[in-house]
Formats: sequence, structure tokens, C-alpha cells
Amino acid sequence: MPKPKTAEPASYEAALEELEQLVGRIETGQMPLDQLLAGYQRGAVLLAFCRERLQAVQEQVRVLDEGGLQPWTQE
Repeated sequence: MPKPKTAEPASYEAALEELEQLVGRIETGQMPLDQLLAGYQRGAVLLAFCRERLQAVQEQVRVLDEGGLQPWTQE
């Protein structure tokens, strides 16, 4: 039985790609129960990672929209 990955993904895109592949394997219905459980747990970790990254980006956009950052000018 392959061990589930536990490392944090390198990026949002890597996490999303891994999550999509994992969902595809789960949806086939061909995974043994123990692998299915491990896949579900890994999927939850990946989903949380993606949500955290998206929230961080949304916060940065909000700050930019509110004018919190000023254009850089050389003095």
C-alpha cells in the first residue's frame, strides 16, 4: 500500500493538480478502502492549503483595492 504524501505542496497550482488527480482516482471507485481513506485525508489537507492560499491572495487584493499600497517614487 503506497503511503500518502504528507509534504506541503510547493504551490497553489501543484496542490490543485494533485487534488484533481486524487479526485479522479477516487471517483473511479477502484481504490481499496484503506487507500480511499488516505486519499480523502490527503484531499482535505490539499483543500485546506488551497483555501488558505486563496484567502491570502484575496486579502492582498482587498488591500490594493483600498489603496493601502502607494506607488513607488524615487526620491
